[in-house]
Amino acid sequence: MAASAPTPHGTGFPAEGRCGYYVEKKKRFCRMVVAAGKRFCGEHAGAAEEENARKRILCPLDPKHTVYEDQLAKHLKKCNSREKPKPDFFIQDINAGLKDETEIPEQLVPISFLSEEQMENLIKKLRKASEGLNSTLKDQIMSHPALHDALNDPKNGDSATKHLKQQASILGNIEKLKLLGPRRCFVEFGAGKGKLSHWVDIALKDAEKVHFILVEKVTTRFKVDGKHRKKNSVFERLQIDIQHLCLNKIPLLSKEKLPVVGIGKHLCGVATDLALRCLVETYAASCEERNEEPLAKRVKNDKTEKEINTLAKEGNEKNIPEKWTPVAGIVIALCCHHRCDWRHYVGKEYFRALGLGAVEFHYFQRMSSWATCGMQKTSLEASNISTKRKDKQNDGSEEHDDGGYRITDDSTESLPGFLTVEEKKKIGHLCKLLIDQGRINYLQQKGFNPALQYYTDPLVSLENVLLTALPNHSSSPETTA
Repeated sequence: MAASAPTPHGTGFPAEGRCGYYVEKKKRFCRMVVAAGKRFCGEHAGAAEEENARKRILCPLDPKHTVYEDQLAKHLKKCNSREKPKPDFFIQDINAGLKDETEIPEQLVPISFLSEEQMENLIKKLRKASEGLNSTLKDQIMSHPALHDALNDPKNGDSATKHLKQQASILGNIEKLKLLGPRRCFVEFGAGKGKLSHWVDIALKDAEKVHFILVEKVTTRFKVDGKHRKKNSVFERLQIDIQHLCLNKIPLLSKEKLPVVGIGKHLCGVATDLALRCLVETYAASCEERNEEPLAKRVKNDKTEKEINTLAKEGNEKNIPEKWTPVAGIVIALCCHHRCDWRHYVGKEYFRALGLGAVEFHYFQRMSSWATCGMQKTSLEASNISTKRKDKQNDGSEEHDDGGYRITDDSTESLPGFLTVEEKKKIGHLCKLLIDQGRINYLQQKGFNPALQYYTDPLVSLENVLLTALPNHSSSPETTA
């Protein structure tokens, strides 16, 4: 097919100043601007007769685009896909945990390949390991005045309202733990657009010396942190995987030496473990070894007595920790336990103490999705359901009749139908609880007072558990795991 041949689809000619190459897949001409006197853009110039002498090849760094073969060396020096120089705070696998290949089997079969006897043995192990754990957490659903107007905006859709309710509750819990105050640095892991830090900043108003570090490994559109240009708060975004992040090497933290508050909303699976290790091992342990100067002393050095008294009258000084602590607190909304990884998991010692290992962890983390994945009745039993019940089956909801129907989930790892809907949900919740209890145990071993609580209604989000932790010398959370 001739590159510039007229086509019956739309106009038969390219727009003025645009490439004359017809893209068959898109049924239109290429819309790239061409150089003066040229008919084709650089990407499609190879199709033009006058350019036949120059060959275009796929870029070795990113095969999604092409480059002239005779200009490859020059292109590789400026290609956007080239490896960028690593910043000082990038240290390969610093938060990854120890890699023990002997503990991880080369290949584990999917759950759907397990026999009924194997599944029953796994469930027995799970229930035995979960004995004594409180499976019903305390409701700690809160709000914050900073989000009052946003929550009551009539323009909000259902999705926006649900996110705002979660952000408001997380903010309320941060305040309840006395972590919402001046002279500290909030590190938001898995920041995305940066909405959580945005609301923390609004809630703090003009509090002095507040810094925000937003950690996100992918490029994000529609970021909100770029809108903040206040004098008293500083926003810094780091595009890096938490696995390689060394907070000690960030100039802002090494210079200011402010207490860090780790926050996150729906920090998926393995990212939670990486963030915990980043905070309490990589950062806190290193700072304590350097015997940092007490914060109260530095406050007096930096401020006059008059300014300190003014702060106290305004009620802000009570939120300044009396003792220097590298990590003042952790508030993370948990998510996606099925995406956890044994190598990075911080609760290995807890699992081993229960007689469990990498194999059990693998299946428990897969089974954890049963608590939230949504379930359907098997086709065999669905065919026996009366006409009265068919509407409930077709609406795709997660609510089911208490008829003891055999079920499968939407994933490829469906089971032989020997579990009821409620049994499967309970097993999923137990798996999540056991994994989280390993994190609680880890934080306790590291000198923190951790807690788990429900921070939002399950109708708002099925991932509704909040992990909080304060150093042992601070005020303890009211809720315990």
